[in-house]
Amino acid sequence: MILVTGGAGFIGSNLVAGLEENGAGAIAVCDRKGAGGDGRNIAKRQLAASIEPEALFPFLEQHRSEMRAVFHLGATSSTMETDAGLFARNNYRLSLDLWHWCAREEVRFIYASSAATYGGGEMGFDDDGSGEALAALRPLNLYGRSKHLFDRKVAALIANDTPRPPQWVGLKFFNVFGPNEYHKGNQKSVVATAYPAAARSEPVRLFKSHDPRYADGGQLRDFIWVGDCVAVMLWLLAHDEVNGLYNVGTGQARSFDDLAGALFAALEREPEIEYIDMPEAIRERYQYFTEARMARLRSAGYEEPFTSLEDGVASYVRDYLNRKDPYR
Repeated sequence: MILVTGGAGFIGSNLVAGLEENGAGAIAVCDRKGAGGDGRNIAKRQLAASIEPEALFPFLEQHRSEMRAVFHLGATSSTMETDAGLFARNNYRLSLDLWHWCAREEVRFIYASSAATYGGGEMGFDDDGSGEALAALRPLNLYGRSKHLFDRKVAALIANDTPRPPQWVGLKFFNVFGPNEYHKGNQKSVVATAYPAAARSEPVRLFKSHDPRYADGGQLRDFIWVGDCVAVMLWLLAHDEVNGLYNVGTGQARSFDDLAGALFAALEREPEIEYIDMPEAIRERYQYFTEARMARLRSAGYEEPFTSLEDGVASYVRDYLNRKDPYR
């Protein structure tokens, strides 16, 4: 059995679909009732079990002999949340408890970190998992800090040679877009947010730049198609010898103007963009540039190409957003 925490969420539900399509066997999901668009993200899946977070550890104990791997993707992920205790419980303590359980029961453990751990990018975007390298990073918000805190704890556990899962991998996901993100509100990708206006031939709104180094719409992000994230996780499942902390991006930063252009091209419309002021509440914590350094994952043996921004957006529009049923 494979357990996916956050399995009704965006990346989690895409992983569950990928596991099912690849014949991975019994799949269990741990998530809140009604999560993921009132359950629509996983409505098409044949699950062995769907459990609430409060039942997670009793479920693991009950199925300990069957458990092959835990993909821990569940988290409090809002970059605007201000409850530090919530992040501590959901993103740090739970992750650590799962680590120890998987170490004790010899179950593989693959967890979601985040590119938010890099903060403003002053120290670059190198996925060096050593304690020294991680100590230099300065995340900009509580979400990034909570993910970073767990990455640093893992580095300390490994350095001290404490018991560990037979395979352990942390994945620093960059700017992911794709189907099943519709429930995320203002945390949705710009593609999903801008699609309704673009489909109505109305202007797409992008934030103005408040950094003189970047033009309006020229802010740069490493946008990655969710199918590529799933491909990386399925590859890791097939390669239990791979351990460590890895970036999951394309390695190529693209502008928000590029993203909007790809959206209009997929709709066969001329681009029309309106630039609006960035809310003051996020200006000081805004990432103007992200670009994953992918050499470490490539050196580990991952060879599949990453989907271009244009192809990913076109697939998203054609196969999901333009359809009556946009769910994977």
